[in-house]
Amino acid sequence: MPNPKRRHSKTRGRKRRTHYKATMPTIAVDPISGEPHLSHRAVWTSDGKLMYKGRVLMEKKQA
Repeated sequence: MPNPKRRHSKTRGRKRRTHYKATMPTIAVDPISGEPHLSHRAVWTSDGKLMYKGRVLMEKKQA
């Protein structure tokens, strides 16, 4: 198994890790129902339809 030939400095590792950031999810409001949801995601409406970009993708089967 390969091992490092020389020791890496603390600064080198810390510089690499500075680009890891925690980001807040972007929340959009559905124009039809007015419910908040994650943007670029399909969302189930209260009447059992899966909506994305104003289109119905799927409807729930009634059991």
